[in-house]
Amino acid sequence: MNELTIMSQCFAQVRRVAKLSPMYRKKFAELPVDTMMTREQFESLPFTTKQDLRDAYPMGMQCVPDDEIVRVHSSSGTTGTPVIMPYSRQDLEDWAVMMERCFQFAGVTPSDRLQITPGFGLWTAGLGFQAGAERLGAMVIPTGAGNTDRQLQLMRDLQASVLIGTSSYALVIAEEVDKRKMKGDIHLKRGIFGSERWGDKIRERIYETLGIEFFDIYGLTEIYGPGIAIDCHEHAGMHYFSDYVYCEIIDPKSGKVLPAGEQGEIVITTFRKEAAPLIRYRTRDISRIIPGECSCGSPFPRLDRIVGRSDDMIKVKGTNIYPAQVEEILKQIDGFGSEYRIILENEDLRDRMVVQAEMREGADPEELAEKLVRGCKSGLGIRIVPQVMKNGELPRSEKKTQRVIDKRY
Repeated sequence: MNELTIMSQCFAQVRRVAKLSPMYRKKFAELPVDTMMTREQFESLPFTTKQDLRDAYPMGMQCVPDDEIVRVHSSSGTTGTPVIMPYSRQDLEDWAVMMERCFQFAGVTPSDRLQITPGFGLWTAGLGFQAGAERLGAMVIPTGAGNTDRQLQLMRDLQASVLIGTSSYALVIAEEVDKRKMKGDIHLKRGIFGSERWGDKIRERIYETLGIEFFDIYGLTEIYGPGIAIDCHEHAGMHYFSDYVYCEIIDPKSGKVLPAGEQGEIVITTFRKEAAPLIRYRTRDISRIIPGECSCGSPFPRLDRIVGRSDDMIKVKGTNIYPAQVEEILKQIDGFGSEYRIILENEDLRDRMVVQAEMREGADPEELAEKLVRGCKSGLGIRIVPQVMKNGELPRSEKKTQRVIDKRY
């Protein structure tokens, strides 16, 4: 689909939501959206935020009659009012098409057996993966979240060839396989992991233990769910399905649209969604659109690996810090493993930043602590308190790993 066609469909969706969506009728009330727009006019439209969706609770963004809604999904709501997203029958079909494409990009075939470990229910992940796998014709093992003993039993006995989940839970699986000496008993070939940013240390640990090829998959509840973008075998960025979604990259502070190649916040417009289309939705995820074509030959454009979120910045001693910066420092120090955690505390009314990091077996904890202090002083500009821990001491998660704990008052 060429850019002119994509923009034409975006403009048509803008006009549609301005008439049918209570949320957008209010948002676009004073804007001239009834006629054909220029690209510049489109880029001047106000962004849609998660707070807009919370304010529209439960379904104030709905664009179709009630009898055309066949399912709803929801965000966790852990940081406020949950976001409820309705789906039409066509929305679910479109989502399944994108999920099937993701599996094909990852080399999954109908002869594969897919163990789906994300949760089923209001969260989008489990059902989204299942729909795509069934459309492809592969066997689904819908284990859902938790119960690692059961997961490993079924993985072995049903000879699962593809593991699907968060990178955090993939690490749990890998460590348990290693601990129980099960590597020779399982048949995994591939992993498809998403829902959180994961760095090279975790990738190395999973590969060392399971020996599988794995793929980044991208999506979010507000935009269908997982499956709007995925790695290919070149592992040179995630192909996003530009015939369903339009992506922009903006400067998180100014909101200005950035050219291809520059890093910023991903903004998405769902120009084919029926029940709850979104116009210029701020995802808060930081990436860039990779210029040029991928050597795999796919016509779909690429997003680079997600490096963090524009809203996960923490301020310590007057310094702005992203967890990804700490992860990068740990990556440069030989002897650290994949797991780390940042704890923020008050000490004598001043900020105190503790960095807990697991070491590899045989490493010198005192030497690693000194290198970590120096690395953070150089890379972050502040002095941290190091806590070097043995492998396995930090908590593991079946969902997303909590990297920052703020105990400041």
